[in-house]
Amino acid sequence: MSIVDNAVYKAGNRVASPESLEETFKLLAELDQLPPPDADCYVAPHTPCTEADHHHEHSALAWIGLYRPGKHEIMAIKEQFGLHDLAIEDTVLAHQRPKAERYGKTLFTVLRPASYHDADEAIRLGEIHVFTGPNFVITIRHAETAGVGKVRNRVEREPELLARGPEAVLYALIDQVVDDYFPILEAVEDDIDQIEDSLFADATDVSQRIYELARQVNIFHRAVAPLTLLADQFEAGFKKWHTDQELQHMLRDVRDHVLVVNSRVESFRAQLNDAMQLDATLTAARQNDAAMELNEQTKKISAWAAILFAPSMVGSIYGMNFERMPELSWEYGYAYSLVLMLAVAVVLYVVFKRKDWL
Repeated sequence: MSIVDNAVYKAGNRVASPESLEETFKLLAELDQLPPPDADCYVAPHTPCTEADHHHEHSALAWIGLYRPGKHEIMAIKEQFGLHDLAIEDTVLAHQRPKAERYGKTLFTVLRPASYHDADEAIRLGEIHVFTGPNFVITIRHAETAGVGKVRNRVEREPELLARGPEAVLYALIDQVVDDYFPILEAVEDDIDQIEDSLFADATDVSQRIYELARQVNIFHRAVAPLTLLADQFEAGFKKWHTDQELQHMLRDVRDHVLVVNSRVESFRAQLNDAMQLDATLTAARQNDAAMELNEQTKKISAWAAILFAPSMVGSIYGMNFERMPELSWEYGYAYSLVLMLAVAVVLYVVFKRKDWL
């Protein structure tokens, strides 16, 4: 199987690294003496089920990490841990939006980690599917992301957190995903600042840059926006599922971070929309200026053409070499024609100058 890491924990400490799912399931039963998955409560046999039992502070916990498993591998997971068909269908299809759906005692959560590539100003989204049950966590990665490994290292360094059960692992995963959003926000903010500076610098590629960044921010928004609802769902289930008190505080803190991220993403969308409108306005203004400049040049060319046309017309008439034409034999005819051409040109120049064509 495409197992990245497979570990069994007891009281927050790693006690084994099984090589197969069958070994993991067997070890869980041995460590915790758990009843079948359909039992009402996961406690030791003949022990009354109390509210504290839902905290699983002393239960064994299996965390199986998979990377791009095949369909047959996912089906093996389904059979081993009794996962719901609809959740399995979503996992096989992938490309899901962030969400949390509960099927009995198993919670199915989809997270979309993200990373920013500054070279091409692109936000790359990953996808993590998380199954959390009474004594197991299954993480399925459908894209490259280092987040799950970071979380595993963190919780193994904090056994008191891991001892709080599968919900603690889920909290740590969500916290890591949300924390990884903040460097993206900083990078996008820097790019928007650069775009705003470029708008008034007549940069040739600013329009395309605005559009591409706006598209990336919209993609990011689709990954971030559902997290608010997801956090609200968790908070609504605190009492019903007897969530550890400290975990409640941690999840509320994550919810606050999610609200901050959403607020900044909405602000970026508004800024880029304004930048698009401003760019369109500036482009139209530059086009108008160019058209006015072209019109001015056209007027000047037309004026000089008219000034030169009058002498050319007089000269062309008297250059037709007809024998019988007026003033051909006149003594002052040549001088008169030159004075006439100059006078016409001067008059036209004065007229065009007053009309501000020259």
